[in-house]
Amino acid sequence: MSDPTEPAVAEDTRRPSYGQRRRDRIDALAQAGAVDDTPGVSLIRGAWLRLRRNPVFLTGATITLCFVVLAIIAPWIAPWDVTARPLLDEVRPQSNPVPGPQPGHPLGGDDRGRDLLSRLIVGSRQTLIVGVFATLFGLIGGVILGTIAGAVGGGVDSLVMRIVDVMLSIPSLLLAFTIASLARSPSQWTLIVSIAIIQIPIFARLLRGSMLAQRSSDHVLAARSLGVKRRAIVFRHMLPNSIGPVIVQATLSLAVAIIDAAALSFLGLGNPDQRQPEWGQMLGLAQRYISEAPHLAFYPAGCIIVVALGFTLMGESLREALDPKTRR
Repeated sequence: MSDPTEPAVAEDTRRPSYGQRRRDRIDALAQAGAVDDTPGVSLIRGAWLRLRRNPVFLTGATITLCFVVLAIIAPWIAPWDVTARPLLDEVRPQSNPVPGPQPGHPLGGDDRGRDLLSRLIVGSRQTLIVGVFATLFGLIGGVILGTIAGAVGGGVDSLVMRIVDVMLSIPSLLLAFTIASLARSPSQWTLIVSIAIIQIPIFARLLRGSMLAQRSSDHVLAARSLGVKRRAIVFRHMLPNSIGPVIVQATLSLAVAIIDAAALSFLGLGNPDQRQPEWGQMLGLAQRYISEAPHLAFYPAGCIIVVALGFTLMGESLREALDPKTRR
């Protein structure tokens, strides 16, 4: 308790001086601009940290992984041989052209008495082979053209891009149909080549644009000023820093390749050998019984849609995770 005899000390309610306010403001700015000692992360690690929390990517990756694993182990898990006809005795062209589901054959059979589930499982392998090889060949061709156009420039760049523009001006499926029709006899490889050709201009234009952006970057200008040869600049500096968007586009192109392959097989331009079933081929054969047995077309069409959706979801998520404009 204070002594009442002592004089009361008046509380200092004066406004801080201008100098004090200025010093407080400088201290606040210094604290706001303090250097963060938290270690940074690389581009790939940062993208992975975002992807593993992205439900869209996880859904697409799960679908894609299941499809790839199924295609790899398909011959060993198929209940029946795809060339066997265990339901042939139940095929009656007039009354029962397509056997329905029954014990041992959960999806029934086709018009030749073959097990439908086994053909769907084994058909996944052929669909994956066509999609992967078509995208791989298209990627290789696009990288070669894009590297030449982006690295050399000048008249070579103009010539390559005019060829690319002509190819892009034609609808992709129509161009693939034309290329596949030129083959003497349809086969799996004609299907792969025709789809790969229509994907080359997409990769070439994308890589060429990325390499043009790299030509004016600081590290490329520094390498030129130090006398580094053009070949080393292209393959050590420009190409490695430009290939990222192309790899992401390859994931999306896998979905397009699977759909285009199914379309060409549906039109009869794929592999005619029914001992190697493919989903597009099965979809085309089912059109004769679309009214009596629509499930013959429903199952392969559903598989194509689900697999294409998986690759699309995964590719779009990768694009967003690697795009600096969408980082949080």
